[in-house]
Amino acid sequence: MIRRLLPWLAAASVLGVFAWTLLFLYQRSEAKPVVHATSLPEKRDVVKKTVAPGAIIPRREVVIKPRVSGIVEKLYVEPGQLVKERELLARIQIVPNGVALNQAEAAVRAAKISFTTAQSELVRFKAMRTESVVAESELIERELAFRLREQEVETADANLQIIRSGASKRSGVVSNLVYSTVAGMVLEVPIKEGGSVIEANNFNEGTTIAAIADMTDMIFAGRVDESEVGRLSVGMPVAISVGAFPDRTFAGTLEHIAPKGLEKNGTIEFAIKATIELKEDVFVRANYSANADVILDRRDGVLAVNEAWLAMSGGKAFAEVETTPQHFERRELKLGLSDGIWTEVVSGLGAADRLKHQDGPR
Repeated sequence: MIRRLLPWLAAASVLGVFAWTLLFLYQRSEAKPVVHATSLPEKRDVVKKTVAPGAIIPRREVVIKPRVSGIVEKLYVEPGQLVKERELLARIQIVPNGVALNQAEAAVRAAKISFTTAQSELVRFKAMRTESVVAESELIERELAFRLREQEVETADANLQIIRSGASKRSGVVSNLVYSTVAGMVLEVPIKEGGSVIEANNFNEGTTIAAIADMTDMIFAGRVDESEVGRLSVGMPVAISVGAFPDRTFAGTLEHIAPKGLEKNGTIEFAIKATIELKEDVFVRANYSANADVILDRRDGVLAVNEAWLAMSGGKAFAEVETTPQHFERRELKLGLSDGIWTEVVSGLGAADRLKHQDGPR
């Protein structure tokens, strides 16, 4: 009996496995229903802006140069120090030029010889005038010559003192002392004691002793591309983000747009400047890198959609609006301001209308 059933059981098993395989393959080949992702439009602020890279700099930065050449004998300031106007910054040790020193010494000797000669002549003419040998006018001429020679000696001696030490005892002018011409903070002192410095003249801008600036009056200095400068105007609000403070934003106002562009990497860029409203609890250092978002236009609290949900055709915008679950109708929309991601919807869409994403099914 069992031997008779075995062939039938084997055949039934094969048929069962075959049927299950067919069912499995059919289920695998059956297309799954497409479910499209949808979203509602949002009430939000749409801000159109352009970004200008740049840096935070002092409005006024003054570079102090020496009036004489020599060696830095003493420095009285360091970076970060606050100084007042006319405060002493450095003292320069004069290193006299050999030729100039020799000429000055020769001038002193020549002036003294002329002075001695004029003095002897004056004494002789005074004696002759006492005896009425010469006229009064000749004595006056000799006195004038004596006074002139005396003045020449003083001038030559003062020149020699200036060449040797940078100061004249007679005039009280000390040219080897470097003073601050403004009040503010010392930003940098690029020299060290013992270093050589060159005075500012017609052929050389001179060695910088210190750079001083008012750190309470800072501005943003940046640049914008020529394709965007035409949309800017003085007085536009600016939002300034500083790299050193990633979580904070400073308000400002555009105050200058350069009338002439400069070429950089094959493009024309225009320099801009903007005021910045500093905050008391933040110390902004000079040359912090920053970006300025210049607000060109804005719409507050408007109905907006993501541009990825829209389709463009023939210069018009269309959206797939859900009428019933997973059934959509194509609707033309009138759009307004765009920030590059979100676009204002002027008409054609309600706040409760769901839009199909144009980036494919979910």
